[in-house]
Amino acid sequence: MALLKRIGGTPSNDTPSAGTGVAAPPTPPASSQPPRAHADVQAAAPAQPGATDVSDQRMLELSLWIVDRIQGSLGTQSDLKRTPESERMLQERFANYLRQSGVSLSEAQARRLYEMVMDELFGFGPLEPLLRDDSITEVMVNGPRLVYIEQNGKITLTPIRFANDEHVLKVIDRIIRPLGRRIDRKWPMVDARLPDGSRVNAVIPPCAIDGPSITIRKFAKKKLTVEDLIRFGSITPEMAEFLRACVVSRLNIIVSGGTGSGKTTLLNVLSNFIPEDERIVTIEDSAELKLAQEHVVRLESKPPEVDGTGRVTINDLVINSLRMRPERIVIGECRGGETMAMLQAMNTGHDGSLSTLHANTPRDAIARMETMAMMAGMDMPVHVIREQIASAVDLIVQQTRLEDGQRKVAYITEVQGMEGDVVVLQDIFMLHILGKTPEGKLITELRPTGTRPRFSSRLEAHGFKLPPHIFGAQIPGQNKRW
Repeated sequence: MALLKRIGGTPSNDTPSAGTGVAAPPTPPASSQPPRAHADVQAAAPAQPGATDVSDQRMLELSLWIVDRIQGSLGTQSDLKRTPESERMLQERFANYLRQSGVSLSEAQARRLYEMVMDELFGFGPLEPLLRDDSITEVMVNGPRLVYIEQNGKITLTPIRFANDEHVLKVIDRIIRPLGRRIDRKWPMVDARLPDGSRVNAVIPPCAIDGPSITIRKFAKKKLTVEDLIRFGSITPEMAEFLRACVVSRLNIIVSGGTGSGKTTLLNVLSNFIPEDERIVTIEDSAELKLAQEHVVRLESKPPEVDGTGRVTINDLVINSLRMRPERIVIGECRGGETMAMLQAMNTGHDGSLSTLHANTPRDAIARMETMAMMAGMDMPVHVIREQIASAVDLIVQQTRLEDGQRKVAYITEVQGMEGDVVVLQDIFMLHILGKTPEGKLITELRPTGTRPRFSSRLEAHGFKLPPHIFGAQIPGQNKRW
């Protein structure tokens, strides 16, 4: 209720009865995916002889009414952990309140209702079945009645529903409360993360016109490796070998791409190439990176307090990280003035830094860095900023999400320096679209351009003598694959 009060709403009056359950506005839901069955529920809440079909809306209302009753009965024990002892206690109370409701349920409905109650008490309510499904990569809540998911690269509407706006607000509050974040009418937006690292963004009224909105970018429970990306067809073995040489040789690399293209995933994979004996400092808005190394210091920005003070920005963290003896600085994403601090760090001995930014092509990435560097507020001519970029950045890896949902590395591009006032770029690898299958899947091929990068001597100095065929040179007696 606390979040509802902060945005100026009024909690509903939940006076239960056998006929009405929770006082929630009726919505036309469809049946949701059945949650896991629990072995003890049948004994705790046996089906009543006159059991009849209960609508999904009625099940949702009944589950929330039971949750309110259980929470009211817990008193000071409201912060329960899910243990065998607490589950046994909750089963008894669930069965008791289900009998009090006077609703007759079948065994399957009782099991489903029990899991709905457990999801409300220990998880994130109706979203829990979606969060448990590893095949779902994104969850999008557009108010209480519209919940979409991204699965296998496609966005589809689900039958999941919330009872009302207040129900969505409770889930948002449950997500942000452990992180010390806040959201209210004064600042109705928040970035957060789930315990597994999944990225969360929430917007509430008055900015969200049709009801509270939640967007969850899920990350795979199993950390992806470069072998996984090769198996998915996102990169080729030759590209992987080249990128490993670049990371180990301490080249400064920018991963560029659009929203949902897989930038953070690729950055995680690239960071795995960093040697174990190097000290890494990661800087993010919401901590998402999962590095395999042990010597890692993770920093996260901090929103302002209620009075507007105490804000710690990415730019502040980048500046502070230079005093922490980092051998590598990994910035989750450059969005503004911190770009200038990052470029200066790359130009002052912190080679091997990694970061991501939003852009559609490598050339656009250069323009975006120019614009964001200007946001630092320094009165610097554009050509000076371009010289900083050309001097600092060695490689741009362009990630893209194709129209059929595939995620690929579209370009690996070298930043070669300046010619006049123009930053010179040279593509080393490129994605070629060859056609489309009858099912609508794009046929693609990743090829080298035939150009060896100018920084090859730096790779060789670190022990990487990459064979000519990686860059497209034809070996006598062998045919090219393309």
